[in-house]
Amino acid sequence: MAKKCPITGKGPMVGNNVSHANNKTKRRYLPNLQHKRFWLESEKRFVRLRISARGIRIIDKHGIEAVLNDLKLLKQAAVQEG
Repeated sequence: MAKKCPITGKGPMVGNNVSHANNKTKRRYLPNLQHKRFWLESEKRFVRLRISARGIRIIDKHGIEAVLNDLKLLKQAAVQEG
C-alpha cells in the first residue's frame, strides 16, 4: 500500500539521522497516515480511506462529498490532458 495521502498528496520525504558525532545516515520521514471511515450520504455507505491528519482536517472543513468531487474532477482533467 502506498504511503501517500490521496487528499493532500503528502508522501515520504528523505533526510538524515544525525548523531552526536555528526555522522549522517539516510532516513525516511513518513506522513502521518490514518485509517478513517467516512459516511457517504449520497451512496448510503461508509468509505474507508487512508489519509493524513491534514486530510482529515480538510474533510472536516469542506465535507467528504465536496472533497471527493474535487478529486474526481482532478482525475477527469488529468485523463483528458494526457
